Order: sequence, then structure tokens, then C-alpha cells
Amino acid sequence: MIKKSSNTIWHHATIARADREKLHGHRSVILWFTGLSGSGKSTLAHAVEDYLYNIGISTFVLDGDNVRHGLCSDLSFSDHDRVENIRRIGELAKLIIEAGIITLTAFISPFKSDRNAARNLVPHGDFLEIYCQCPLETCEQRDVKGLYQKARSGQIPFFTGIDSPYEAPEDPELVVNTHEQSLDESVERVINLLIQRGVIDIPEQGSDSFL
Repeated sequence: MIKKSSNTIWHHATIARADREKLHGHRSVILWFTGLSGSGKSTLAHAVEDYLYNIGISTFVLDGDNVRHGLCSDLSFSDHDRVENIRRIGELAKLIIEAGIITLTAFISPFKSDRNAARNLVPHGDFLEIYCQCPLETCEQRDVKGLYQKARSGQIPFFTGIDSPYEAPEDPELVVNTHEQSLDESVERVINLLIQRGVIDIPEQGSDSFL
């Protein structure tokens, strides 16, 4: 491992996170979507972002596949590189919430220790873990990218759920059963979490449902 340089000093900005949150009109947090491939993480994260964007909330989605095209293009899917992948994402998400922006991450992030390390990078309450719970059989049936089929045939090694473990969250802020709930229902549950945690306010619309 490359050691951190002893010649770097953290520069404290004159504009603080609280100033940026005031400018955006809401708090910034990390919404960390985790679950098996095919569990609906990316679909849900982007649907939540669509809703938030349409009510004037500043957001940004970090998607697993997209990040591996650039920031993490040098990493494989070995356990060691998966750890490094999530370490980089955690650090990036930390920087983005400093900008006062709600950050949504959609990564399998299979190891509890890595998710906990990402959680510990930010103050208490700024990391909201959302477990997209979906049986492996259902994820395989969806298999929109054909990944499970390739993993079963040995074309993709270290595939989570097949020959690499997925460690489900023990106490996430929210569990969404994506195989039972509709996308709208799932989005509503995430939005309700943000309201309950005081991250955003939703104006009254004369209805029990805001979707």
C-alpha cells in the first residue's frame, strides 16, 4: 500500500458545509444503496434522484458501473479491489456532501466492514444505509445484463452471490423489499426517510401520497 505523504496539509475552506447547505435549502447526506446485482439499487437511486430534482433538491448519483469506467477503472473484482473500490467511493461521497449535495451511491458493496468504514468517514446521521433486499433467485431471473449467466458458466470470477459472498446489513436505516414493492412505493419509503431525518421538507399537497 502506498503511504500517505507527510507533506500534505488539509486546507480549511472559508465557505463551510453549513453555508452550502443553506444555499441549497436542505441538508446533505449520503444515501448508500446496497444489495445484490439485479436487486434494483441503481433503478431506485435514480428514481429517488428524479423525484428530488423535480422538487428543487440538489443531488448526485454515484453508480457502480459508471464509476468503474473512470475513477475505479484500474480495479478488478477481486475481494482486495472491491475493498479499494468502496474506499474510494466513500471518500468521494464525503467530499460531495461537503458541497451541500445529497449523494446517492448504488454499489453492491458486499462487505460490512467496507460499508462501516464509509459510514465512519462522516458525522453520525449523515450516512443512511438502504438495503435493497431481493432474493438471489429473483435477481438471477431479472439478470438484465446477463451477468449471472456468465458467472455461472465461469466467465466472471468473484461474482457476488455466486462465488463471492454478500454480507447483508444488520441494522440499516431502511430495508426496501424491491421484489415485493413497486418502484413508486420504494421511492416513497426513501423520501419518507429523508423527511423523518429532517434532511428535506415536502410542501403540503392535500394528499397522503406525494408520488
